[in-house]
Amino acid sequence: MDSVKDILLKLENADSTAKNELENILVNIGTSALPQLVDQLQVVRGVKRGVVAMTLIRIGGPSVEYLKKAAKANKDFEWVAQYLINEIEGLAA
Repeated sequence: MDSVKDILLKLENADSTAKNELENILVNIGTSALPQLVDQLQVVRGVKRGVVAMTLIRIGGPSVEYLKKAAKANKDFEWVAQYLINEIEGLAA
């Protein structure tokens, strides 16, 4: 099975269909991918960052704990984490 990093690498040259498929693969990996996804969200940019963010939102509630931890450790990341937490909790409401 590809790691989160391997999947994100494939996004570099992906068309929108491939991008959606890769996002679905990440969502299907589920909660075991959360630590890697949250780490990657802090370093990737562009399309990759968007896919990681959407994956975290789609995984939902379990993402919140990892986002909060990352926000505590990285103040520059705090607003991104808070935005995603609001999106996740908004969907759950």
